[in-house]
Amino acid sequence: MEKKARTIRELKASGYRVLSVKEEMRKNLIQRMRQREELFPGIIGYEETVIPHLQNAILAGQDIIFLGERGQAKSRLIRSLVSLLDEEIPIIAGCEINDNPFNPICRRCREWVESEGDAVEIEWIDRERRYGEKLATPDITIADLIGEVDPIKVAEGRYLSDELTIHYGLIPRHNRGIFCINELPDLAERIQVGLLNIMEERDVQIRGYRIRLPLDVFVVASANPEDYTNRGRIITPLKDRYGAQIRTHYPRTVEDEIAIAEQERARFEGEEERPVAVPAFMKEIVAEVTRLARRSPDINQRSGVSVRATIASYEALLANALRRAIYLDEPLAVPRITDLPFIIPSLAGKLEFETVEEGREEQIMERLIQGAVLAVFNRYLTLSDLEKVVARFRGGFAVEVSEMMPAQDYEEIARRLEGLPEVAAKLECADSPYLLASAVEFVLEGLHLSKRLNKERLAGRVQYRS
Repeated sequence: MEKKARTIRELKASGYRVLSVKEEMRKNLIQRMRQREELFPGIIGYEETVIPHLQNAILAGQDIIFLGERGQAKSRLIRSLVSLLDEEIPIIAGCEINDNPFNPICRRCREWVESEGDAVEIEWIDRERRYGEKLATPDITIADLIGEVDPIKVAEGRYLSDELTIHYGLIPRHNRGIFCINELPDLAERIQVGLLNIMEERDVQIRGYRIRLPLDVFVVASANPEDYTNRGRIITPLKDRYGAQIRTHYPRTVEDEIAIAEQERARFEGEEERPVAVPAFMKEIVAEVTRLARRSPDINQRSGVSVRATIASYEALLANALRRAIYLDEPLAVPRITDLPFIIPSLAGKLEFETVEEGREEQIMERLIQGAVLAVFNRYLTLSDLEKVVARFRGGFAVEVSEMMPAQDYEEIARRLEGLPEVAAKLECADSPYLLASAVEFVLEGLHLSKRLNKERLAGRVQYRS
């Protein structure tokens, strides 16, 4: 293993070349593109929309604003930019602002290099130490982001105008790295002016004293379109400073929404002891609930409906299936239609309702669930597939199901309903009684929502009849 340089002299002898942070990211991006590597693992649904714009911005060396509603992976995308930094870079040892050993900018390091020359010690920092972020709130100060005079250093005898009295803020401390400001419009305008100075003029003014500080920072921001356009709280010169404005979006396909939910759902040790199997139509129903909410006039669309709504609903669905399997001592947990009401507590916290009467929120969510079930039912089955089933009900047949009903009872229902086993096979649920139970409930609820069966809620049970 190659020995790392420990002084400026050794670093020069090694032939190391210091790049700006934007050059460094550009170099690493090009290398990964040439090798056809996945650029941003875990980012789903942006391959043909957001990612190309992001590549172009990095290749052009532009600072970026990500513009999108909540829950569109803006923060995850920004944090993934860290992977485009080198694994390690050298800095002057002990420097608060990660000074370039060949061109230090803080007074402490300049004076050290002037007195010690190439004997000055260096240290290496990894890429994680070069990333920082701050959620913009109205109470953020210049001291937080840029710096402030340290009264202790003044008390030691230094003058206020002395650069060595400064306690550096977050942005200088991420010199030669990436700094993200989330929800940029919430930053007070006077703080935005300070941010503009550090990005454009490369100087700062602290307590009336102007200090040249040519920082090398890749500044990224996120903003909600409502704040960014309607409230107009990003000052024009700062907007102009950002080279690229990249619009994010919610998943454009059901498949992407499901893939994100599967990737992000909570997982626990020992899950394999009582595994969960989820039929494809149940996954689609959960995703469809969120997609319908994004078009519902009863939901505030300005704030958006986060993908976290899908993830939380999916987790709740799996949890209720597992709860039933534990109580009934069934070896496999499979979600059913009767589990869907249990996603409402998880969904409720993710939706911002328009002005509605007290208590109507649950009715709105129930309608979203019903709409999702019907939409997915129509994708998988046609009424001609179920003519024999409907005919059996017309002959006076009635069925009761419940959330805690054992899977074996659904096998009896399938035997008595002509044509249902064939439909279950089409849904890929004929191989086990637990999957069959899910298919039976899906068919019955789909026929009800298609106005082919009546549905009556009894005490803890649901009855379907003609």
